[in-house]
Amino acid sequence: MTRRSSRLARVLSSALAAGALLTTAACSDDGDKDGSPASGVTASPAARKQPTASPTPTLTESGADAALITEADIEDDWTQVKDTEAENWHDSLLIGKVDVSDFLTAKADAADCQRLMDSLYDDDLLGKPSGANALRGFTQGDSRLLYQVASYDRSDPQDSLKWMAKLPDECDQFTMTEDGEKRTVQVIETKLPDVGDARQGLRVTVQGTSDGEEATLTLDVAAVRIGNDAITVTAGGLDGNEQDSVEAAVKQGTQRLKDVLAGRTPKPAPSEIE
Repeated sequence: MTRRSSRLARVLSSALAAGALLTTAACSDDGDKDGSPASGVTASPAARKQPTASPTPTLTESGADAALITEADIEDDWTQVKDTEAENWHDSLLIGKVDVSDFLTAKADAADCQRLMDSLYDDDLLGKPSGANALRGFTQGDSRLLYQVASYDRSDPQDSLKWMAKLPDECDQFTMTEDGEKRTVQVIETKLPDVGDARQGLRVTVQGTSDGEEATLTLDVAAVRIGNDAITVTAGGLDGNEQDSVEAAVKQGTQRLKDVLAGRTPKPAPSEIE
């Protein structure tokens, strides 16, 4: 072979090798089009790192306290009481055994109505809180208002709200008996401000006797869920309707809890600023 032909062979060999490298690179590009890297090609650590979701804010005990409403939030003539006093509020008219014979689907409906009356007496409408918990009580004449902020991070408050939504149909009217005395209970749905992630309002009326005299206990009840946290309000007494105060408590209280969960200090109610 002449020197010229040998040189030409080396040039052709280099060109073929370069062509093979270009073909390999093109195959790699084709492999990336469907989102899968070509065989033998690994992404850098930075490329593999995916963004993570922000953690859900956790309600602390101090946060629950800060989220509680004040007298200014519900206006009227409500007066705040000591926490120890509010913790011991239990109305005896709520005590009794539900009469199963009042129900078409006896066991299921009667059990839900019994749960309602027991939870109103025990102040745990949405079940026992699994996290932070704070409450505050107010009085106005013969009426009481109990406001609670609680975390249900190991349970689902939405399930309790769904249960509450069934009660106006299942427990529209029934009878309870306590020490031989019969009490008539009525449950209706009430409308709440469009706040929070989900909400449910009820009015529960109990007709019976108190201190030997006929009496009617009227309670307006509300629950609002914000994530895994919730506020509950129970207001009323022998004086009757407290729905306006409940609506104010729900509206102001939901915003206070949202502020706390966002790391902000709740703003005072307008009448506190004046």
